Amino acid sequence: AKRWINIRKSYGNFYKVPRSQTKLTMMLENLGMNYDGRPHSGLDDSKNIARIAIRMLQDGCELRVNERMHAGQLMTVSSLAPLEGAPAPQMPRYRN
Repeated sequence: AKRWINIRKSYGNFYKVPRSQTKLTMMLENLGMNYDGRPHSGLDDSKNIARIAIRMLQDGCELRVNERMHAGQLMTVSSLAPLEGAPAPQMPRYRN
């Protein structure tokens, strides 16, 4: 992976909280959620991060790639950069 979304950065920017409040357990707690699973388990951490991302999307956040690797160096991606990839899935529309 050469580009990704750093959820801690996105969370801090979206909810306007300092980096010190973007630890996984704090983010969950601030969103009214409990940590599910065993701490420091890669699978459980991933599931909890996904829960945070879903909540952020529900709250109106537009998640964007915000970090990338270039020539072995970690770089920040501007939030003004165009969105990449496929459009977000839409809820099916039903006729009444």
